[in-house]
This record gives sequence, structure tokens and C-alpha cells, in this order.
Amino acid sequence: MAVEYKKIISDIKAKNYAPIYFLQGPEPYFIDMVVKEIEHGILPEAEKSFNQAVLYGKESTAKQVIDQAMQFPMMSPYRVVIVKEAQSMSSLPQLESYIKNPSQQTILVIAHKYKTFDKRKKKFWDAVKKNAVILETKKLYDNQVPPFISDMVKDKGLKVDSKTALIIAEHLGSDLSKAANEIEKLSLNLSVGTTVTLDHVQKYIGISKDFNIFELQTAIGKRDKPKCYRIIKYFSENQKAHPIQMNVGALYSYFCKIFITKKYAKSDNKTLASKLRVSPFFTSDYKTAANNFDMHQIRKAFHLLHEMDKHSKGVDSRQSDHLALYQDFLFKLLA
Repeated sequence: MAVEYKKIISDIKAKNYAPIYFLQGPEPYFIDMVVKEIEHGILPEAEKSFNQAVLYGKESTAKQVIDQAMQFPMMSPYRVVIVKEAQSMSSLPQLESYIKNPSQQTILVIAHKYKTFDKRKKKFWDAVKKNAVILETKKLYDNQVPPFISDMVKDKGLKVDSKTALIIAEHLGSDLSKAANEIEKLSLNLSVGTTVTLDHVQKYIGISKDFNIFELQTAIGKRDKPKCYRIIKYFSENQKAHPIQMNVGALYSYFCKIFITKKYAKSDNKTLASKLRVSPFFTSDYKTAANNFDMHQIRKAFHLLHEMDKHSKGVDSRQSDHLALYQDFLFKLLA
């Protein structure tokens, strides 16, 4: 049966174990969280050398996994066998016979990361569905990342507002493992109950509270030229932290949202937020931008961003000065 990753972790903490866990999907973070809990949370440290085996798919065969899983635990009620990188294990379907009749004294974990198992291998998959707890992970959509980061922060006993969560998300992208590491830094430096501010983010994660793509988008939406030019100067001086191609993509997404806002200009905030896939907190910013750009200017923005993307990659241009590319874009956009 397919189960949400937090439910699996909760059951493990409650010592409600399953004989087989089949973890699969393109988002590795959720798989890693379950594997971490099983690897470190079931057996005491003193028992691991006798009763816990960690195998890697590329280096292991189905026979080796079965041999490990069929061993009796020593002075422990359970034996734990973890197969990491199982997507690289060519003989994985040969575990079918074991999965049909697993040892009740072994906890077998199959971590099939980055993709789902080919369900056309029906006999194996039918056995998994019948006898394993299944986790199927999916990549989060961009609009799902800020709320997930908010939940991560809350799990650490901290608080965060929507804008701060969005800035963290835009800086770190959809890499949830990286986000978890950065939030861990916050939790180590802040007291429980503290509200995470942009000052904290700047100090402990290294994201500028004044110079980030979110602030550039807001400045463009308000047609605040002085602030736009200050931000792009900062970007051009910190290209590693603010790669131009990533910023072009973010600006393209921003103008898509402005386009949608124009289309649903008469909608209430809740409906508009749903169409934009953002928190209702941000709808006023998009309405401001939509009022400041007509449809001709929005289409022009898409064209300018396309040109900027090409030129930043050396296509149809010898221009490699990122500041000049940003300046050209803003000059033509905000003229």
C-alpha cells in the first residue's frame, strides 16, 4: 500500500514496522528521510554490526540481498537490510520470490531513487503491492516549495512568514535536501519559537534580504528603476550566487503570472491566488504589476527575456557582460 512519508516515519518511531519498504520516485529527499529513520532509529548502535546490512544496487545482486535478509538476527528481534540506489540493481525483479514470502524478523528497505519502478514487470510489482509498504515520491511544483519550507521551519520549532519562505525557496530552488540543510543552520542558531526574519536568512543562509530575484521582480512590477539598477549591479558582481540564466527563467515565470493576473483581473484574491499558484499574500504585488504593464509590454518582456537568454549563452552576440545584458533588458522594458 502507498503511504505518505511522514506516516511511515511516525509508524517507525512507534515501533510499528513492516517487513518490506519499497521507496521510489523522482524526489530523493522523502526517500532519504525514511531511510535515515530506519538506518538510525530501529537498532541500537551496539547491535548494528551484527544485525544491519547496507547494500548498494550497482554492487549487489538479488541473491546477495536475499542472503542478507534471510539471516536470523543475533540477540535482537529484528535484522535490518537496506538496499540503497536500488534503481541501479539490474537483478531487482529477482527479489520477487522473497517479497512474496518475506522473513518476519527482517526489515528490508528498497530505496529506488530518482524514478519509479517499471510497473510493466507485473509479477514483481504485484508482489510489492501485496506485501510492502510503498512510498511514491513526486517532485514538488514551484508553488509547493515555499509552503513545504514553512513546514520544515515549523518542524524545527521556529516560525516564518510567507515572504521569507518564498525568498528561501527562490534562492535554493526545488532541492529539498539543500533546503533542509539550510533550515538546520537556522535551527542551530535560533531559539525555539523565534520567527525567522530576512535578517536571519541573510546572516545564517547567506541570502541577501535586499538583493534577490524576488526583490528585483517587485521593483520591476513597481517600475522602480533606481532599485532595479541597484539589484542588477549586485547580481552582476555576484554571478555565482545569482546566475543570469536562472534569473531569466524566474523573470519569465514572473511575467507569465502578470499575464495571468491581467486575464483574471476581476477575480477575488483567493481565485487569483489559485490561478497563479501562489499564496493570497502575494496577489496584491501581481495586481500592482498588472496595472503597470499593458499586454503589449508583457509580450515585449517575453521577447526581451528570450533575447537576453540567447545573448547570455553567446548566441547571436559576443556580449558577455552580464551587467550590460541586464541594463539593456531594463532600459527597453521600462522605457
